[in-house]
Amino acid sequence: MKKIIIYTDGGSRGNPGRAAIGVVFCNEKGQVCKKYSDYLGDNLTNNEAEYQAVVFALQKFKALFGKKLAESSEVEMRMDSELLVKQLNGEYKVLEPKIQELFLKVWNLKIDFQKVRFNFIPRERNKEADALVNECLDSQSRVQKLI
Repeated sequence: MKKIIIYTDGGSRGNPGRAAIGVVFCNEKGQVCKKYSDYLGDNLTNNEAEYQAVVFALQKFKALFGKKLAESSEVEMRMDSELLVKQLNGEYKVLEPKIQELFLKVWNLKIDFQKVRFNFIPRERNKEADALVNECLDSQSRVQKLI
């Protein structure tokens, strides 16, 4: 069984506001393999962006490595959103309709993997994913000012 560690982060400036995600793929030794960021658009909350980061990460894993490898892989998702981790681990209810949709996307994606664990980590241990979010949002601000 192959193990991969994925750090995710999502952020929104304005909450709701302009949002982006950051995702860092690491091997079982913690060495960075791939990094991604993506601008999500306007009028999203922090929680929506956090969920979108998890959805993106699971989809990207399958796109990069294929469904066959996903079926034999253990994925450890590490994120600094305690709310998200508790919802995905079934400790908290998901009441917000937009979040319910995203929760279902994650739930349906994780079925394709042998095992997916969701772990909370302190913000200072998620600096790389957080930096990707901020770089993406900063670059969008520069682009928007030019128009």
